[in-house]
Amino acid sequence: MSPVIEEHARARLITDGPLTRPVPVDLRYDPADERRTVHIGLPDGTDWAFGRDLLERGLRTPIERGAVRVWPCGRTQLIVELHSTDGVEVFQFEIRTLIRFLARTRTQTPAAPPDADRTPQPPSRTTRTETPSRTAHTDTPSRSTRPDESAQQEEGATQERGAQPAHG
Repeated sequence: MSPVIEEHARARLITDGPLTRPVPVDLRYDPADERRTVHIGLPDGTDWAFGRDLLERGLRTPIERGAVRVWPCGRTQLIVELHSTDGVEVFQFEIRTLIRFLARTRTQTPAAPPDADRTPQPPSRTTRTETPSRTAHTDTPSRSTRPDESAQQEEGATQERGAQPAHG
């Protein structure tokens, strides 16, 4: 079985104010997942899951699927806009970071199954609530909580915000 591909990256959170701020994100892909799903883990513990093809196509042209919009911004940036019941989060990524990550996912992906032409899965959003799991080699997909969230979760402050299962 192929290892889960995980890459820690930085994105810029775009806000209504004049300043943007860098935020750490986790990019994750499990080659064993036949739906070819990419996960973007955000600092607040939210995990967005959507088809890898959405991110790949968004590198070249604007695309929207459900609650996720992706489009290139100039030659070096990519915008990922995530809609939920709580509002909209907009992130700006360096294209080269995503190209490197996607290249790694393609080298670990098994041959496409016969039903690869089926309708893509809709994006989903979950809030991670399990214990930390930061290994790059796992046999099963894992959802993890970041260490900086543990105090928040112990107080029961983590809320499900219109969450859907990441593989649902």
